[in-house]
Amino acid sequence: MDVFGSFALILAFVCAVYAFAGGIGAIVTGHPLLVKSTRQAGIATCCLIFLATFGLEYLFFSDNFANAYVVSHSNRDLATFYKIAALWSGQEGSLLFWSFLLSVYVFSVLITYRNKNGELMPYVGVVMAGVQIFFLTLNNFVASPFKALAVPGANGAMNLVARADGNGLTPLLQYPEMVIHPPNLYAGYTGFTIPFAFALGALLARYPGEKWIHLTRKWTMIAWMFQSMGILLGAHWAYAVLGWGGYWGWDPVENASLLPWLTGTAFLHSVMMQEKRGMMKVWNVWLVFTTFLLCILGTFLTRSGVVSSVHAFASSKIGSWFTSFLAIILLVCFAAYVKNRDYLKSENQLDAIVSRESSFLFNNLMLLVACVAVLSGTLFPVFSEWFTGNRISVGAPFFNKVNIPIGLLLLFLTGVGPLLAWRKTSTESLKRNFGLPLAIGIVGGAVAFALGFREFYSLVCLILCVFVASTIALEFYRGAKVIRARSGASLFTSAVDLTMRNTRRYGGYIVHMGMVLVFIGLAGAAFNRDTQKEMQLGSTMQIGPYTLVLQSADSRPERNYTAQRMIIEVMRDNKSLMMLYPEKRRFVTTVENGTMVAIYSTLKEDLYVVFAGQSPDTQLPVVHAYLNPLVKWIWLGGAVVVLGTLVALLPNRRAVLVLAGAQQPAGQPLAHGLPSSVTLRERHD
Repeated sequence: MDVFGSFALILAFVCAVYAFAGGIGAIVTGHPLLVKSTRQAGIATCCLIFLATFGLEYLFFSDNFANAYVVSHSNRDLATFYKIAALWSGQEGSLLFWSFLLSVYVFSVLITYRNKNGELMPYVGVVMAGVQIFFLTLNNFVASPFKALAVPGANGAMNLVARADGNGLTPLLQYPEMVIHPPNLYAGYTGFTIPFAFALGALLARYPGEKWIHLTRKWTMIAWMFQSMGILLGAHWAYAVLGWGGYWGWDPVENASLLPWLTGTAFLHSVMMQEKRGMMKVWNVWLVFTTFLLCILGTFLTRSGVVSSVHAFASSKIGSWFTSFLAIILLVCFAAYVKNRDYLKSENQLDAIVSRESSFLFNNLMLLVACVAVLSGTLFPVFSEWFTGNRISVGAPFFNKVNIPIGLLLLFLTGVGPLLAWRKTSTESLKRNFGLPLAIGIVGGAVAFALGFREFYSLVCLILCVFVASTIALEFYRGAKVIRARSGASLFTSAVDLTMRNTRRYGGYIVHMGMVLVFIGLAGAAFNRDTQKEMQLGSTMQIGPYTLVLQSADSRPERNYTAQRMIIEVMRDNKSLMMLYPEKRRFVTTVENGTMVAIYSTLKEDLYVVFAGQSPDTQLPVVHAYLNPLVKWIWLGGAVVVLGTLVALLPNRRAVLVLAGAQQPAGQPLAHGLPSSVTLRERHD
């Protein structure tokens, strides 16, 4: 199977090179057979990458310990669930997985548009093939996952060997989130290749109008949705596994995943200005270019070893390949822009400051400022070490100080922007749309203040959350009320009808509501509390309204590890509430420790308990407890964001007029070609 996988990857590389070179020839000559053959070569490339990926997974499931990658990342006792995750647990496999997910997108695009957009697709195919060539070069010649295990013999030659067992999977990866989080994040990274290919292809082909935007809208939204899910799942993994009581520490790899999300979000908003008004064409093209560049940069940071992170792979020489690829991409994008910049002239100008266009523009500026701040803070330690020899770290205080005000401004624009009119918004419209939500927000702030919210940013955040939620709820209510008056349906059914008539608009509102819930969860971070104590059987620990009682401890052997577990009873108001079981895991093959946090979660707060090990002085178990308000709202908000994105991807339900019979006296004359006994009712397909 090693040979099969290697052969499939070599053939995929050859097909990708042909798709790239032949695609250029097809663009120059316009020969239909060449266009068709390069498309088929692109499809063959994807199929061969699929075969190679499935071949590597077969090696894991068959416990083939003659393969070096399998030996490094698996063992016989590893659960089947985690043998799937072992595919992307190391440098070589994760790069193959990158190629695999990219091929899923490329295959889908080539099949979907195989007989459409003939002027544009050869350019798109060349760009996608160029990206595939880079990663297949890494898969074949730099970091192949199909290397056989070998040891030097007495004569100096390398002899193939097979071990009885492997080293096992890294303990930090043996958690359910790590089977879900990396595929989602990688699907986001790779998915942004598609809008990049269409934007660059449209620019090179001077493709007329905004059609390329319509063609890539669903691909961009899918990539953005996966990136959002990947970020939130990564935050949940850090929260539930690392045992430090938080979910976001401004780690360099965390920041790398956030950067393309920020620019991708900016593109999804500003692209509407190009569709509606023919504005910001240059801006949108460069937003797409920048998003793809940041995806490659994030992959580079994770794999090069230039930053220190619990999420990063070991240091390697692969970084120079990514640096060269980034330089080539930037050069190609800049050359294409310089040559065809006249194609990107705006058709209209900004008419008024108080308008939907200006709100989208401010939204974009804030997102880009946040992106620049996060990027500069992430790379500053690297540059400081290069130029001064000293690595000056940039911690969470810097990122919080810069990004919290930006986040609050973005939250405000989330509520204001969609309700402003195009071109210019009248004073009367402002009063009608924002008067009541503003009053509700102020009342909500007063209630929060009375309940003890004194921290400035948290209080402002909650006021804005109530304000934005009110604007969204009123927008649904007004539209649903009109439909209910016509159809007689319930308000909820009418709201669903309203959403399905314009899924893009109202799906966007649902996404905004999800972000409101996320911000509510973030606002609670200012009130986190924690305490740590050495405990013996029967001793107690107090945190907030909860009393923790260490009832007992045990050791639980499992197939791949041994768990040392604390059994803690949670009391509230002198009543037993529940039992928590925080544990330390010692993995047999890696001789490393892992943590399993115990969490009691409600909408109000999380009681988060960690078994931090044993005191070196007393040998007593150390228990660290945190009380984190509102964290659950973050995960609920993420689910709502995904729901809203899925709704926005649905086609609009077309409204039609349906004839409904009514009892009328016989013999009535016809009016306008219809019997007077017929009434018109608005219905949907």
